[in-house]
Amino acid sequence: QVQLVESGGGLVQVGGSLRLSCAASGRTFSANVMGWFRQAPGKEREFVASINWSGSTTYADSVKGRFTITRDIPKNTGHLQMNSLKPEDTAVYYCAAGSSFSVIERDYNYWGRGTQVTVSS
Repeated sequence: QVQLVESGGGLVQVGGSLRLSCAASGRTFSANVMGWFRQAPGKEREFVASINWSGSTTYADSVKGRFTITRDIPKNTGHLQMNSLKPEDTAVYYCAAGSSFSVIERDYNYWGRGTQVTVSS
C-alpha cells in the first residue's frame, strides 16, 4: 500500500500562484509514477500532470506552460507548482500514484484525499 497526503491548497486571486505538495509513504517503490488530477464542482475528475521515475512529464493542454510537476524521490514527495491561475483552475486537486505513465485515472492505484484550490476573480 501507498499512502498519499496532499497539502498546499487554498484561496488565491486570478494570476496568482500556489504550490501543492504530495507526501508519499508505505510501499512507494511500487509506484513509479506520480500524477495530479482535479475535480471541479459538477464535473468529472480530469488529468492535470504526471511524472515518472526518470523525470519525464506530461501535462493537460489546459495547464501546459502554467503548471510544473516535480518530485523528490529520496524524500518521497511530489509538487505541483501552479502559476498564472485562472478561475477555471478551481477544483479539488488529488495526488495519485501508480506504475503506468498514464493520463488515465484508472491506471493509478493510490489516491490522496485531495486539497481544495479556489481561484477568485
